[in-house]
Amino acid sequence: MASTTPITATEILDEVIQPVESSFSREFADTVLQIRMSEKAQKRIRDLLQRNNAGALEPAEKAALDNYLLVGQFIDLLQAKARASLQRRSSR
Repeated sequence: MASTTPITATEILDEVIQPVESSFSREFADTVLQIRMSEKAQKRIRDLLQRNNAGALEPAEKAALDNYLLVGQFIDLLQAKARASLQRRSSR
């Protein structure tokens, strides 16, 4: 029987990216590990999180926060896969 719980974007990303699979080249993995949110984006996220905690977000701001968090999760998954790829290569 199929689950009635909808799949989340994070679960889809995890399924697609498969972060524990180690298929990145060393060069690509090194590049992925350098990805960071800009200072401007980090400041915006902090502001949105503070406003969210205070219950003061407008719907458009909530959508922006959700999008920032989704992008952050995407980066986290890519970097997990990059680390797994580098670890596999170094253990050969």
